[in-house]
Amino acid sequence: MSKTISITVLGATGFAGANIVTEALQRGHQVTAVSRSAAEIPGVRTVQGSILDLAVLDQALEGAEVVVGALSPRGDMAGRVADAYAQVADKIAGSDTRFIVVGGFGSMKAADGGRIVDGPDFPAPFRAESRELFSTLEALRGRDDVNWTYVSPAADFGSYIEDQKRRGTYRLGTDVPIFDAEGRSAISGPDYAIGIVDEVEKAEHGREHISLAY
Repeated sequence: MSKTISITVLGATGFAGANIVTEALQRGHQVTAVSRSAAEIPGVRTVQGSILDLAVLDQALEGAEVVVGALSPRGDMAGRVADAYAQVADKIAGSDTRFIVVGGFGSMKAADGGRIVDGPDFPAPFRAESRELFSTLEALRGRDDVNWTYVSPAADFGSYIEDQKRRGTYRLGTDVPIFDAEGRSAISGPDYAIGIVDEVEKAEHGREHISLAY
């Protein structure tokens, strides 16, 4: 690591967010963890509350060089994540602060050129949240005042996946899914976090939709 970076993680106690906080801390970065139920984490500045509250958002973004959005559009955040991310984008517009969004698998391109989320095989229970994350991508693409990166995970990604080992490796893709030799698209939480923090440090994919998988 060449320098210490000030990183704000939104949704820091969720599956993706918690893994990203852990990885960033292990690399010696300064981390602000934002959550409605932010527990005290050694070495981490915590901000408790909803980022839909502009006062909380201002506190969360204070001093941030990179903001990582790891919110889940479920529960009482269903239908509200896109608005929350729009507020973040408005706050950092025109600044040097970068915005990295934990996206959805459904946002990637299907073989027919459409979006995976719109395909007949996409699981219906997850369609609404996947479309909300895709709407965030579309909104970011429409802005020229925010340096963003949208990072889709593999299809098999989340706390429900049994294998959460940290292999220390991943493959970097574009907006087309990556599959392994067995035809599976998967990545663990720790290895997805490695890819996110690598992008935090390297800043190689500004204004791009990328993906991470084995």
